[in-house]
Amino acid sequence: MELNAWQKIGHRLLGGLLRKRARGDKELSGNIEKGNLNIMPEVFMATSILSTIATIGIIVGINALVFMPGIGGVALYENIQDPVSIPLCVDWAYWHSDEIDYNLNWGVNSDEFGEVQYGGCPYYATKSFPAALKIMIPVLTLGLGPLLAYRTFMGGAKRAAEMRSKDIEKYLPYAASYTAAMSAANATPQKIFRSLAQNKEIYGEISHDSAQIYRDTNLLGYDLVTAIKMSVGRAASPWLTEFFQGMEGTLTAGGNLKIYFLNRAEHYMRENRTRLHVFLETLAMLAESYVVVAVAMPLFLLVMLVIMFWVSGSGSTMDESTLYFIVLGFLPMIHIAYGYLVWAMSADQNM
Repeated sequence: MELNAWQKIGHRLLGGLLRKRARGDKELSGNIEKGNLNIMPEVFMATSILSTIATIGIIVGINALVFMPGIGGVALYENIQDPVSIPLCVDWAYWHSDEIDYNLNWGVNSDEFGEVQYGGCPYYATKSFPAALKIMIPVLTLGLGPLLAYRTFMGGAKRAAEMRSKDIEKYLPYAASYTAAMSAANATPQKIFRSLAQNKEIYGEISHDSAQIYRDTNLLGYDLVTAIKMSVGRAASPWLTEFFQGMEGTLTAGGNLKIYFLNRAEHYMRENRTRLHVFLETLAMLAESYVVVAVAMPLFLLVMLVIMFWVSGSGSTMDESTLYFIVLGFLPMIHIAYGYLVWAMSADQNM
């Protein structure tokens, strides 16, 4: 696999320094192999560190834009007049017009911008950015940001392995049924793995592991037992590891692969039916809660709010902004949240 530009830069800058450490990290090497990333461990580690350094630079730049004296976000915020002082300054200017110092008046025309800052007003005050936030923002961003970025980039291999594991477990029942059918037709294991490797659009990531076994036996010259034993260590899913280990044990003991494939196919189909049953039950529970939370509850909520404000002895009324927030903000968010939950759950079942 050819490296992209960013990986080439990271490898040239840091690859040599990290080679021994990266190759000694067995967990990282295993996740890279299981995730089918097709890069060397030192390249992955160097790219992750380089990406972390770039993230630190971005965080430092954002903090500079926020806290830069004079033109930073905090400085511009603190130059805005405090709304509390505006009416006080207006009253002061009305009653003390002869005391206004126009040389200190840096305000603008009220007809044009809706606000005038009167020079010399003793009540004039600007907004104050909280001192706690001035400390917390750089501490959190510069302290936790690099750590989270490093863990995120370095965890890419593990996430890729977990994604392949989910894909394999989704397709394995059907692949096992296919191996059982091929074995019943007296096809050799090499032909079975070759056929699986040629049908990636049907059997997903299992085709990659099958292609590796076929490569090891026909191109690299390994015997079938050794090739399967090698695939046990690089299988991303525990189900596939168990499947290959059973094949290895059956071949080593001189057992019948046809019977083994039939038993495994039946076992994985039962597991698949259980998984789909749980999925359907979860969808049914979401549907019931949707009727209550997203349909009935908003109607009762609006009626109750109107009645409560209407019969209130204090004379309070329904605030227009509150009603807009509930109707245009809160209620659509409920539907969006349920839609996302159903979409995310269904996406795991797509084949």
